[in-house]
Amino acid sequence: MSGIYEKPFAVEIYKIEKISPAKEKSIPLGGHLEGCRIGFDLGASDRKVSAVIDGKVVFSEEVVWNPSIQTDPCYHYHEIMSMLHRAAAHMPCVDAIGGSSAGIYINNRVMRASIFRAISPDLFEKKVKNIFLDIQREWGVPFKVINDGEVTALAGSMYLKTNAVLGIAMGSSEAGGYLNRKGNIDDRLNELAFVPIDFNAEAPVDEWSGDRGCGVQYFSQVAAIRLAERAGIILNEKQTSAEKLKFIQELMVKGDDRVRKVFETIGCYLGYGTAYYADFYEIGTVLILGRVTSGEGGQIILQKAEQVLNEEFPELSKKITLHLPDEYNRRVSQSIAAASLPLIDDRG
Repeated sequence: MSGIYEKPFAVEIYKIEKISPAKEKSIPLGGHLEGCRIGFDLGASDRKVSAVIDGKVVFSEEVVWNPSIQTDPCYHYHEIMSMLHRAAAHMPCVDAIGGSSAGIYINNRVMRASIFRAISPDLFEKKVKNIFLDIQREWGVPFKVINDGEVTALAGSMYLKTNAVLGIAMGSSEAGGYLNRKGNIDDRLNELAFVPIDFNAEAPVDEWSGDRGCGVQYFSQVAAIRLAERAGIILNEKQTSAEKLKFIQELMVKGDDRVRKVFETIGCYLGYGTAYYADFYEIGTVLILGRVTSGEGGQIILQKAEQVLNEEFPELSKKITLHLPDEYNRRVSQSIAAASLPLIDDRG
């Protein structure tokens, strides 16, 4: 938090009468589809980019990369610039650029982000914190980058034309975001990947935060890989996590019942997790996206989660709808949502 707020952490004692009432901002988010736009998402396993003209995707590309082990920020800069140029080549001009990634971004500044985790604190301050401001200067157009979970929620709101959406993207990690009843984001850090949902003393430990039972261990490819190994599936340790997940999903296509149980278990996690998240959010719809939901596994996750809600939390099941977009919209809805973030008349 010291890095996020840019001042040392401190504990101070105040008299209760001097403490101001809590105030929470509600901020409109995206939904701007006019013009030629680029939308991108920077994941830990792959980066995606789309060219969007008046809300229609005319080009989309997904490239495997491994940013979290890179110690030179020039790698990230050149990869991002490369994908933007590839998208721009499919449009007559570029009017705006919007993007997302795991982490905390304030006014396009990187305050904390997992894709830059291998970079030294000194280089982070010099080269990373303002990397998107540098990229915006290069392109000279309205530019906005935010947390990937917020874009997931925005994608759900735009796709389903509804609000009170909790978005969960199950990819390399768990991205979480929330749009309230007004269709705005609240001034919160919705990093659900690091929120414990399992209070078992033997729950797996998150490698980055050091906490047990965090969402990333239950709603991401980390969960699929751990469960597959427990089910007796032999994975190639030389492969990346993304490659292991692809192998697991290939076994699903072949009808391997062990893999079906993997996705059923993740669905069970999601049912109970949704009920827990409902303690903190007023949820009308939960939208699930991400590579873990690709193929038949996504439908199994959805069906099992609905079953848990119906049987264990019948009152919540009447209020909350779980939604999994079709395969095409799972691919492009986040890109469109990210591209819609900037106002074209806002030169920032």
